Amino acid sequence: MSTQPTTKVSVATVWLDGCSGCHMSFLDMDERLIELASSIDIVYSPLVDTKIFPEQVDLTLVEGSVSSEDDLAKIKNIREHTRLLISMGDCAVTGNVPSLRNPLDPERMLRHIYLQHAPSEIVPRMLPRVLPVHQVVAVDAFLPGCPPSADVLYFALTELLAGRLPDVHALTRFGK
Repeated sequence: MSTQPTTKVSVATVWLDGCSGCHMSFLDMDERLIELASSIDIVYSPLVDTKIFPEQVDLTLVEGSVSSEDDLAKIKNIREHTRLLISMGDCAVTGNVPSLRNPLDPERMLRHIYLQHAPSEIVPRMLPRVLPVHQVVAVDAFLPGCPPSADVLYFALTELLAGRLPDVHALTRFGK
Protein backbone atom coordinates (compact mmCIF):
# COMPACT_ATOMS: atom_id res chain seq x y z
CA MET A 1 0.00 0.00 0.00
CA SER A 2 1.56 3.30 -1.07
CA THR A 3 0.69 6.54 0.57
CA GLN A 4 0.89 9.82 -1.24
CA PRO A 5 2.55 12.61 0.73
CA THR A 6 0.04 15.30 1.56
CA THR A 7 0.96 18.81 0.64
CA LYS A 8 0.20 21.31 3.33
CA VAL A 9 -1.14 24.75 2.53
CA SER A 10 1.47 27.39 3.24
CA VAL A 11 0.04 30.10 5.50
CA ALA A 12 1.50 33.42 6.55
CA THR A 13 0.17 35.91 9.05
CA VAL A 14 1.25 39.53 8.93
CA TRP A 15 0.91 42.39 11.38
CA LEU A 16 0.87 45.92 9.98
CA ASP A 17 -0.42 48.92 12.01
CA GLY A 18 -2.72 47.38 14.59
CA CYS A 19 -2.77 46.04 18.13
CA SER A 20 -2.07 42.30 17.60
CA GLY A 21 -5.59 41.39 18.78
CA CYS A 22 -6.23 39.42 15.59
CA HIS A 23 -3.15 37.31 16.24
CA MET A 24 -4.37 36.76 19.80
CA SER A 25 -7.68 35.48 18.36
CA PHE A 26 -5.67 33.23 16.05
CA LEU A 27 -3.97 31.73 19.11
CA ASP A 28 -7.35 31.51 20.86
CA MET A 29 -8.31 28.74 18.44
CA ASP A 30 -6.50 26.62 21.05
CA GLU A 31 -6.74 22.87 20.28
CA ARG A 32 -8.18 23.62 16.85
CA LEU A 33 -4.68 24.84 15.92
CA ILE A 34 -3.45 21.27 16.40
CA GLU A 35 -6.18 20.06 14.03
CA LEU A 36 -5.21 22.72 11.47
CA ALA A 37 -1.52 21.80 11.78
CA SER A 38 -2.19 18.63 9.78
CA SER A 39 -3.28 20.79 6.81
CA ILE A 40 -1.29 24.02 7.10
CA ASP A 41 2.32 25.04 7.48
CA ILE A 42 2.85 28.49 9.00
CA VAL A 43 5.76 29.80 6.95
CA TYR A 44 5.82 33.42 8.11
CA SER A 45 4.30 35.19 11.11
CA PRO A 46 5.15 37.39 14.07
CA LEU A 47 4.46 34.17 16.01
CA VAL A 48 7.41 32.33 14.39
CA ASP A 49 11.06 33.20 13.86
CA THR A 50 11.13 33.61 10.05
CA LYS A 51 12.29 37.12 9.12
CA ILE A 52 11.95 37.10 5.31
CA PHE A 53 8.62 36.66 3.53
CA PRO A 54 8.76 33.48 1.40
CA GLU A 55 8.87 33.48 -2.38
CA GLN A 56 5.36 31.98 -2.67
CA VAL A 57 2.64 31.57 -0.04
CA ASP A 58 -0.78 29.99 -0.58
CA LEU A 59 -2.67 32.08 1.99
CA THR A 60 -1.79 35.20 3.94
CA LEU A 61 -3.89 36.66 6.75
CA VAL A 62 -3.01 40.33 7.21
CA GLU A 63 -3.83 42.25 10.37
CA GLY A 64 -3.61 46.03 10.59
CA SER A 65 -3.89 49.02 8.33
CA VAL A 66 -1.35 50.54 5.96
CA SER A 67 -0.03 53.57 7.86
CA SER A 68 3.63 53.96 6.98
CA GLU A 69 5.99 53.62 4.04
CA ASP A 70 7.23 50.39 5.67
CA ASP A 71 3.66 48.99 5.76
CA LEU A 72 3.13 50.00 2.14
CA ALA A 73 6.31 48.28 0.92
CA LYS A 74 5.58 45.19 3.03
CA ILE A 75 1.99 44.70 1.82
CA LYS A 76 2.95 45.19 -1.84
CA ASN A 77 5.68 42.55 -1.48
CA ILE A 78 3.30 40.19 0.32
CA ARG A 79 0.59 40.57 -2.34
CA GLU A 80 3.13 39.81 -5.06
CA HIS A 81 4.09 36.55 -3.33
CA THR A 82 0.65 35.40 -2.07
CA ARG A 83 -2.02 33.44 -3.90
CA LEU A 84 -4.90 34.41 -1.52
CA LEU A 85 -4.74 37.51 0.66
CA ILE A 86 -7.25 37.87 3.49
CA SER A 87 -7.83 41.10 5.43
CA MET A 88 -8.12 39.98 9.05
CA GLY A 89 -9.83 42.37 11.45
CA ASP A 90 -11.27 45.84 11.25
CA CYS A 91 -7.93 47.67 10.94
CA ALA A 92 -7.16 45.74 7.75
CA VAL A 93 -10.76 45.92 6.52
CA THR A 94 -11.62 49.59 7.29
CA GLY A 95 -8.56 51.30 8.79
CA ASN A 96 -10.31 51.30 12.20
CA VAL A 97 -8.44 52.89 15.14
CA PRO A 98 -5.19 53.73 13.29
CA SER A 99 -7.21 55.78 10.78
CA LEU A 100 -8.36 58.14 13.54
CA ARG A 101 -5.23 60.13 12.73
CA ASN A 102 -6.41 60.80 9.15
CA PRO A 103 -7.78 64.31 9.85
CA LEU A 104 -4.40 65.28 11.35
CA ASP A 105 -1.26 66.42 9.59
CA PRO A 106 1.08 63.39 9.80
CA GLU A 107 4.28 65.46 9.83
CA ARG A 108 3.07 67.64 12.69
CA MET A 109 1.86 64.60 14.60
CA LEU A 110 5.14 62.80 13.98
CA ARG A 111 7.14 65.76 15.30
CA HIS A 112 4.91 66.29 18.32
CA ILE A 113 4.30 62.72 19.47
CA TYR A 114 7.18 60.64 18.20
CA LEU A 115 10.27 62.72 17.47
CA GLN A 116 10.20 64.47 20.83
CA HIS A 117 10.30 61.11 22.59
CA ALA A 118 11.85 58.56 20.22
CA PRO A 119 14.87 58.58 17.90
CA SER A 120 13.67 59.29 14.34
CA GLU A 121 15.56 56.37 12.84
CA ILE A 122 13.22 53.87 14.54
CA VAL A 123 9.95 55.54 13.53
CA PRO A 124 8.90 54.67 9.96
CA ARG A 125 7.81 57.53 7.73
CA MET A 126 4.02 57.87 7.95
CA LEU A 127 1.79 57.97 4.90
CA PRO A 128 -0.44 61.05 4.50
CA ARG A 129 -3.49 58.84 5.26
CA VAL A 130 -4.01 55.48 6.93
CA LEU A 131 -5.51 53.04 4.43
CA PRO A 132 -7.30 49.71 4.70
CA VAL A 133 -5.40 46.96 2.89
CA HIS A 134 -7.81 46.72 -0.08
CA GLN A 135 -7.11 50.35 -1.01
CA VAL A 136 -3.48 49.40 -1.64
CA VAL A 137 -3.57 45.83 -3.01
CA ALA A 138 -6.19 43.32 -4.14
CA VAL A 139 -7.79 41.41 -1.27
CA ASP A 140 -9.54 38.07 -1.79
CA ALA A 141 -11.71 37.97 1.36
CA PHE A 142 -12.49 40.05 4.44
CA LEU A 143 -12.78 38.89 8.06
CA PRO A 144 -14.28 41.82 9.98
CA GLY A 145 -14.23 42.15 13.74
CA CYS A 146 -12.14 43.86 16.37
CA PRO A 147 -10.78 41.32 16.56
CA PRO A 148 -12.56 38.59 14.64
CA SER A 149 -13.31 35.79 17.07
CA ALA A 150 -11.39 32.52 17.13
CA ASP A 151 -14.58 30.89 15.80
CA VAL A 152 -14.64 33.23 12.79
CA LEU A 153 -10.95 32.63 12.08
CA TYR A 154 -11.36 28.86 12.38
CA PHE A 155 -14.43 28.89 10.13
CA ALA A 156 -12.62 31.03 7.54
CA LEU A 157 -9.53 28.81 7.55
CA THR A 158 -11.53 25.60 7.22
CA GLU A 159 -13.57 27.11 4.37
CA LEU A 160 -10.40 28.24 2.60
CA LEU A 161 -8.81 24.82 3.07
CA ALA A 162 -11.94 23.32 1.49
CA GLY A 163 -11.46 25.59 -1.53
CA ARG A 164 -14.27 28.03 -0.69
CA LEU A 165 -14.12 31.72 0.11
CA PRO A 166 -15.65 32.12 3.57
CA ASP A 167 -19.03 33.79 4.09
CA VAL A 168 -18.41 35.05 7.64
CA HIS A 169 -21.91 36.51 7.73
CA ALA A 170 -23.17 32.92 7.93
CA LEU A 171 -21.62 32.73 11.41
CA THR A 172 -23.52 35.76 12.65
CA ARG A 173 -26.80 34.09 11.70
CA PHE A 174 -25.91 31.36 14.19
CA GLY A 175 -24.81 33.66 16.99
CA LYS A 176 -21.06 33.13 16.62
